[in-house]
Amino acid sequence: MTAVELATLISAALLALGPCAVLAGHRPWVSGAVYSISSALCVGIAALGAAGLFTRTLDSSVALPLGLPWIGSHFQLDALSAFFLVILGIGGSVVSLYGIGYGRHEHDPLRVLAFYPPFLGAMALVLLAADAFTFLMSWEVMSLLSWALVLTHHQKEDTRTAGYVYLVMAGFGAMALLLAFGLLAGSGGLYGFEVMRGVQRTPLMAAVILGLMLLGAGSKAGLAPLHVWLPLAHPAAPSHVSALMSGVMTKVALYGFIRVIFDLLGPSAWWASPAVIILGSLTAVLGILLAMMERDLKRALAYSTIENIGVIFAALGLAMAFRANGMTAAAALAFTAALFHIFNHMVFKSLLFMGAGSVLTATGTRDLDGLGGLIHRMPVTSFVVLVGALAISALPPLNGFASEWLLFQAVLMSPAIPQDALQLMIPAAGGLLALAAALAAAAFVRIYGVGFLGRARSEAARTAVEVDRFSLTAMAVLAGLCVLAGVLPGMVIDAISPVARAVLGGQLPVQGNEAWFKIVPIAEARSSYSGMLVLLFVAFSASGAAWAVHRLASHRVRRSAAWDCGFPDANPITQYSASGFAQPLRRVLGADILGAHESVWMPAPGDKSPARLTVTVDDPIWRTVYSPIGTTVFYVATRMNGLQFLTIRRYLSLVFLVLIVLLVGLMLWA
Repeated sequence: MTAVELATLISAALLALGPCAVLAGHRPWVSGAVYSISSALCVGIAALGAAGLFTRTLDSSVALPLGLPWIGSHFQLDALSAFFLVILGIGGSVVSLYGIGYGRHEHDPLRVLAFYPPFLGAMALVLLAADAFTFLMSWEVMSLLSWALVLTHHQKEDTRTAGYVYLVMAGFGAMALLLAFGLLAGSGGLYGFEVMRGVQRTPLMAAVILGLMLLGAGSKAGLAPLHVWLPLAHPAAPSHVSALMSGVMTKVALYGFIRVIFDLLGPSAWWASPAVIILGSLTAVLGILLAMMERDLKRALAYSTIENIGVIFAALGLAMAFRANGMTAAAALAFTAALFHIFNHMVFKSLLFMGAGSVLTATGTRDLDGLGGLIHRMPVTSFVVLVGALAISALPPLNGFASEWLLFQAVLMSPAIPQDALQLMIPAAGGLLALAAALAAAAFVRIYGVGFLGRARSEAARTAVEVDRFSLTAMAVLAGLCVLAGVLPGMVIDAISPVARAVLGGQLPVQGNEAWFKIVPIAEARSSYSGMLVLLFVAFSASGAAWAVHRLASHRVRRSAAWDCGFPDANPITQYSASGFAQPLRRVLGADILGAHESVWMPAPGDKSPARLTVTVDDPIWRTVYSPIGTTVFYVATRMNGLQFLTIRRYLSLVFLVLIVLLVGLMLWA
């Protein structure tokens, strides 16, 4: 059996596992068995993808007598799909391991178990699809199953709202994808990917397809201004589902964009890339600004996902610009940076969402101002979340720094581009990405400092206990990957090289032979980085500082409440709150960009009631785009509702009027 056949069989097994869980019913062993089998099957998916990348043995497509009668369904395992299968396999297996422990806390586990394994299987089929019909069908199944998982706790009003918004945006994105593949197929109705690659298209047609893919794949990934569903749906879903949606499903959406724009569509004109670069850069800044203002832990992580998706799109836009100008080495650098960050984001964002789920399990709250002091009550969770927070903040020697460093190396190659517009725009986009990176560090200092350090701000935080071993093991695995991919980035880059070579026809130099595990993407005289040396420097300097402190400092033991802020009162309210930590940035940037507003209510003289500060922060896209659209649709629908109460005479007059308009339109068209 070939690798593509085995991968398709594993996907089918995942699809069948959900109904089997329903048939098994509410038995105590069902939850653990389903998550264990899902984890094992995902390990198989990761192994097949890794075998294709490392052994360079990729199979041709396989056809099944399903789908459209005249073409069936085609599946293929090439370098691009193999890389994303590794993403899906690692993410799915670790999240499923986490689910063994986390799933015990679900009140109605079958509402998750019925859809969770098929969700994994549908994502795998999207990655394996080799024709438009199979791709779109798998995409729709993936969307509907994830929508059902978002509605797990449907009793809550916020969850129902999140499910409605997600369903509307998913339908809009699917329509855009349908139109994009229709244009790719052309008048001949050629739905196979292999045939689409050979079709010649005009620059205008290519630009339209790019726009449709930004709408279709961008809406699923969380690209602004199509991101509004993500901060609603991810917090509403169970935490392990949130980890899967943010860490893996958004990557499947990125796969769809890469498959069409870099593979099926072929090289595009240079003027197509600025839209992708600008949208990506602005998305990164908007997402991390909203994360900085958010008090809800899972919602802040969801906004951070938007920021990272923007970084990846900006890198892909750079690769498009370099490719259009025949700069293969620079295009390979930007493309590798994008794929590296895709892998890294899967690792640390899945880790952080699982950490948020552990905090929610232990305390029952996601409000940062209701947490604090968890490093004493949940030391293992606090440590692995710290690793994830450092990684997503792009601090060396962890993996987030390595991929963003590669991206900025690609930005520094932009002066060689011949177009003046790109020479001006790419450095400006690089500045926005640098701002987003700095804000990300501030956002996660805020999240970790307020949530895990200091003193407990609530009784739930004071009495929290560590979570189960399955959850801790899953988070520890991802924390280890954050360290390994940061210290040994050359191994990841060499694993990505077959993808860059297959898609762009070029790749970065082999990094595995460099001393001290350095990465040298261009030339050693120009740039190089060694995560191993940074790790050794941090270890030796920290050890030396600790030795000096213990050797030279006073041996007197002095204890005080953490973060007392100079107040003798031990009340935790004297600590910085999440809103107070964000206040400087909220006043400097939030007022103009996010419409942040502060109002103070002061009691009357003699009234002993406390003064109140009310802070309002809105997503500007929702306020300026979606809210007016919703108001307009409601107004028109309300007015159109009157049509059902017309008399027969008015109905006939309306039909006659419509017929006249159609005839006039036909005459003008002719």
